[in-house]
Amino acid sequence: MASESARPRIGIIGAGAMGTLFGFHLAADCDVTMLDDNPQTARAVEREGLRVNDEPARRVRVAQRARDLYGSQMLFLFVKAVDTLRALRAFAGELDPAAPVISLQNGIGNEDAIKTALGGAVPVMLGITTESSQTVGPGHVRSSEEGNTIIGTTSASSTTARTVSELLTRSGLRASVVYDIRPHLWGKLVANAAVNALSALLDCDAGEIPRDPNAARLAEALAEETAGVAAALRINLPFVNPWQYVTEVVALGADAKSSMAYDLESGHPSEIDHINGAVVAFGRRTGTPTPYNDAMVRLIKAREAMLGHSRLGLETQQTDRAG
Repeated sequence: MASESARPRIGIIGAGAMGTLFGFHLAADCDVTMLDDNPQTARAVEREGLRVNDEPARRVRVAQRARDLYGSQMLFLFVKAVDTLRALRAFAGELDPAAPVISLQNGIGNEDAIKTALGGAVPVMLGITTESSQTVGPGHVRSSEEGNTIIGTTSASSTTARTVSELLTRSGLRASVVYDIRPHLWGKLVANAAVNALSALLDCDAGEIPRDPNAARLAEALAEETAGVAAALRINLPFVNPWQYVTEVVALGADAKSSMAYDLESGHPSEIDHINGAVVAFGRRTGTPTPYNDAMVRLIKAREAMLGHSRLGLETQQTDRAG
């Protein structure tokens, strides 16, 4: 068994559902330090540790500020794509140049955001995961633990990618390495574009979408449209039938709403521009029509605006009553 001093030092930014799941597993063999900007979440994790399902809690360190993660040998990023720049700015010029930044975030464009924040020389690894994780409470999630994580190199070496994959595998997660991550990123985008916005707008679990004929038809159209944009970009998706792939991914987290649904509930900016919006943007670039994805973008943005107005009105009423 490795000595305590030999345990890899892992930093995790974001202690939400996926950060908690991966942090819990990595804490078995690593010294994990987590940074989250939600004080309630940070206090709960510091007090209770991390829990997955009914397993005993595992202790991790909780960072008070970004500098507590500067000594990380690997930095995992589990914030929303809209928060990447803000989350990483404090790390510019402070990380070990050899320490890879690993993004398993949703959407397209995360690598550009990471390099904008940290500089073009930072070793970046992008990946996808089909792990499902639903928050029970701060630092506690439910998970089927039946998913798979795929890591791909961009500006990091293949040796580093294998090291990350082996670390995840030792921690009890399924992980593998591919040479070209783009097909897998776009494969996940197909699923996210088909389901996330619909789950948010219908306020339903992902598993309900394939069972309802109207929702399923719309989700299938979104999946086919996104796959068409990938084809225009000459990206060979890792599946033949987009809708079949979507239903397989949905089955892993069927009893959970999409993260976009929680964004609408909480008032946090959604990732719509990085998911359906990215499909629309690349569709324009390649001359591929994307009417279904464009409709999702407009509907989510309209819903965000309306919910924002409602919250503002409620806050105004509460202030008037207090006065």
